[in-house]
Amino acid sequence: MNSDVPATSRRQVRRVAGAALGAVSLLALAACGNADPAAAGASTSPATFKPVKQEEGSQITVWADAARVPGVQAYQKAHPDVKIKIVTYSGDANGANDLQTKVRLFDRTGSGWPDVAFSANVNDGSWTTQGKTPFAAPVDRGLVPQSTLNGFADGALNPCKVNGATYCLRNDLAQNVLWYNKKLLDKFGYSVPTTWEEYEALGKKVAKEHPGYLVGTAGDAWSPEVYFWASQCPASTVADANKVKVDLQDAKCTRMAKLLDGLIAKGSVSKDTVFSAGFIKNQASKVLMLPGPSWYGQVLFNSTFKIPKGQIAAASPLKFEGDTKNYTGNVGGGLWFVSSHSKNLKASADLVTWMTTSNEYQATAGTYPAYKEAAVAWLAGQKKTGYFAQDVSPVFQEAAELIWPGWSATQYSQEAIYSSTVVPALNSGKTLTDTLGTWQTAITDKAKSLGYTVN
Repeated sequence: MNSDVPATSRRQVRRVAGAALGAVSLLALAACGNADPAAAGASTSPATFKPVKQEEGSQITVWADAARVPGVQAYQKAHPDVKIKIVTYSGDANGANDLQTKVRLFDRTGSGWPDVAFSANVNDGSWTTQGKTPFAAPVDRGLVPQSTLNGFADGALNPCKVNGATYCLRNDLAQNVLWYNKKLLDKFGYSVPTTWEEYEALGKKVAKEHPGYLVGTAGDAWSPEVYFWASQCPASTVADANKVKVDLQDAKCTRMAKLLDGLIAKGSVSKDTVFSAGFIKNQASKVLMLPGPSWYGQVLFNSTFKIPKGQIAAASPLKFEGDTKNYTGNVGGGLWFVSSHSKNLKASADLVTWMTTSNEYQATAGTYPAYKEAAVAWLAGQKKTGYFAQDVSPVFQEAAELIWPGWSATQYSQEAIYSSTVVPALNSGKTLTDTLGTWQTAITDKAKSLGYTVN
């Protein structure tokens, strides 16, 4: 996810950074280990959705994380006739599994469901549509106009779509771009690469001519979403509600593993995570390039690395030579759900629509809006901060439409599996190529334990 603008207070920036990491389920071990296997069962057809008896004007209960509560309060102020009870919860950040755990409890007791729920974990879209009575209501069945749904960035609602229906609205995107330090790049006389082959060649050149400087990292929990997603690697492609394809021996996986292995060996790609104290102290100022999500700009380079304004810029996602399109990955992005149990679907849907599409809220939010019109307003605010060396708007807008659809939201956490399987192997001296088999087995085992049939 993206960060808040630099004009916010230090406390707000820390809050947004925490929300950003929560959105990628950083080290999401709890989510990986505690998901309900029954949730991987067949989903209910949207045609069978029958609302409970509606009570117009009744109070709606909204579950949201601390970062989203001010937005809900702003909606309440703008709509004083709507009765709202706000409950602050984890938002399923940092591996929490609170929403699913509570919903399963409410399913057993027959009451207690919130009318609206926000989740910072995009994988929550995979279980909310499952079971005899799914928690999520299909919002495209008379709750949200199709014209509104059409206003989201291409592919932004993919984690919400099951059986031809849309079950949630996307709060924000975290599309990956190629971040670079323009001041350093100009100083060294290097050009911004446009392909992964050029990126690889430049990484080797940097290792030789400016040892210690970096063009990437492979030790972050979300590294698969940055590199392998962009390479169109079928690490997890969901065929239907309970079938997934996992093939890390595919050529589009092995090509990225080989590329990174070469740069790790040369020293221009780090095996550390960008948020470790050692990296921040010793390597942050030597980051020449860094493929990563749109929230890196403010959260990482500005707030965490404290790189002065006027140095950091963003370039278009890279592609491999021979590929027809430069796809990219995504690291985060929250979801808003309307409960199928709500007795006031009209008010619930209106709030969710406002939270995701309204310039009144989204234009000043900390993260890049998934709704295209709101994103334009948000980018104008980023430009006004004067932090970036160049206007990032064209690159962000382009990348938002380039997220490869073959990487699916699943009940298991890719971040947790990579962190527990691949990162230790890298630190012990093994290569990514050496570890692909072990990594595949770990994904396959976790998927099967949750009820998936694995191809």
